[in-house]
Amino acid sequence: MIDRRNVLRAGVLGGVGGALGLQAPGSAAAAGEAGPVSARDWKRLADALSPGADLYRPSGSVYESLALPFNHRYAGIRPAGIVTCATAEDVSVSIRWAREVGLPAVPRSGLGHNYAGYSTTTGLLLNMARMKSIVSTPAPGRAHSRVYGPMKVVHDAGTVTVGAGVTNGDLHPLLEDQGMFVPTGRCPSVGVAGLVLGGGIGFSDKMFGLTCDRLVSTTVVLADGRAVKADKDSHPDLYWGCRGGAGNNFGVNTSFTFQYEQFEGTVGFYQLRWSLDSVVPVVATAQHIAQETEGDRRFHMRMGIGTNGTTRAQIRANANVNAIGQFYGTVQELRAILAPLLKIGTPEERARNSASVRQVTPGEASVLLSATTPIDRFATKSAILDSRTLLSDQQVGAAAERLLEWPGSNNEDGAGFAMFALGGEINQVPPDATAFVHRSDLFVFAAETSWADYDTAAVAEANLRWLQQFYDDIFPGKAPDQAYQNFPDPTLKNWREAYYGANYPRLVDVKRKYDPTGFFDYPQAIGTR
Repeated sequence: MIDRRNVLRAGVLGGVGGALGLQAPGSAAAAGEAGPVSARDWKRLADALSPGADLYRPSGSVYESLALPFNHRYAGIRPAGIVTCATAEDVSVSIRWAREVGLPAVPRSGLGHNYAGYSTTTGLLLNMARMKSIVSTPAPGRAHSRVYGPMKVVHDAGTVTVGAGVTNGDLHPLLEDQGMFVPTGRCPSVGVAGLVLGGGIGFSDKMFGLTCDRLVSTTVVLADGRAVKADKDSHPDLYWGCRGGAGNNFGVNTSFTFQYEQFEGTVGFYQLRWSLDSVVPVVATAQHIAQETEGDRRFHMRMGIGTNGTTRAQIRANANVNAIGQFYGTVQELRAILAPLLKIGTPEERARNSASVRQVTPGEASVLLSATTPIDRFATKSAILDSRTLLSDQQVGAAAERLLEWPGSNNEDGAGFAMFALGGEINQVPPDATAFVHRSDLFVFAAETSWADYDTAAVAEANLRWLQQFYDDIFPGKAPDQAYQNFPDPTLKNWREAYYGANYPRLVDVKRKYDPTGFFDYPQAIGTR
């Protein structure tokens, strides 16, 4: 912890443009320039914070580490100050102060994974990472159990309330040590806050619903500094909007209460991989399996293609098609579902893929299924696919050809696309029951490219051009109408309809009621009209 008097010495720094000199999301140009804030005002904020919170100004290693977003593409956006909030009152104080001095305030639940850099600001950054509380409350009287092969699940076994700084990885010990499970995402360092507010897909969403479907209540600090609890009975419109309406739209969420499941037993796991030579039959077969199992809550799958490298030879050698997932049932049942995929490929590939199908504990599955989002610098374009927009052999072939023309980078995450299967419990929820509208679909599709911090500007430009070409080759003429709000794309023009569909006007109503002046704002924020 540093002396607050020392952090008040530096002046306010202006924002810098994002990658390639583009206007950065959340920049002063986007949010409106604020005048300089006096040292006296900064001291007033510092003095008002709780003992567990700190204010950092632009100097020193702590500020630098907190200011850096996970996607370094937006590293040039520098906050004028950073508050490491310890309590909801710290959030309230900070928001009131920011409004008084004319600075925007933007929350960041952890490392700032937002794909489009929307958890950055030239104003006041509210870092929530210190709000790490996790409190569980069993509810044995309401729970009911069911057996799925070697797995016993006690459904709705209780609730767990987590602070806004809790990450997916923070919840893993609950599963490993106590068998308590909340459906979350696969990246351990992603904050649960951003995940739930935009929907929340993972490897158990067909079985138990999206993360937002498990939300019982949430505490939100509004633009006027008031803290309110939103649930089905209290502020139900705000509660509705927080289940898929994306973060930083209506207020700053400081805690979330979820229903959890209790696990006992094992689950099926698989991890399949082929050379790119098999891409057409693999994707066609995997899509057919996803259609056949759309109503099977137990089966989960993520498939994709990808490569990495800096030379043409490396890119070709590393290109592959893959599938990974889990199944709540027996290995024999899982093998029967995967049988068409297990027949594809060389003898070596078939043997390796068959050996990957096995029974593991839920804790082991959580580790095996985990993967970080791309590191350093990356860009993404998404789509929601239904039965009418599944990829044809021609589209898959075009994607494979373009993948081999990827310009390369020093980022090991490389480039490609991923498809996350939907269905099951997700599609049992009406599209207007929550703000998450994508309730009759088969896949969340994400095309991605990445480059390293030390790659040249020419490499970054080539990667961004390639991503657009890759996406256009896959969806020639017209892209699917919908996209996933948790994979935001700052170049997407029809984002209101793509992210929220028919739910957008209702989200505007929520915005008008809880943030009528549009204090929480960014280029793809819910508007007041």
